[in-house]
Amino acid sequence: MGVTHPVLLDNKGENWRRWRQQYWPTVYLIDKRGRVRSSWMGELEFEGAGGEAKMARLIEALLKEKR
Repeated sequence: MGVTHPVLLDNKGENWRRWRQQYWPTVYLIDKRGRVRSSWMGELEFEGAGGEAKMARLIEALLKEKR
């Protein structure tokens, strides 16, 4: 399918409960050490929310970190 990033399939909802999810979708930005650095609840661009641009900026900042 051409997907090159990790994707979690959670058919039984185990991860949903473990992370105490409340909204679908929720996007997590996780750094190289496995720490959640940011999250976005809901559609990134719902009603012009600007989530894609915000996440892109955060990703660029993480990529510049030396750790």
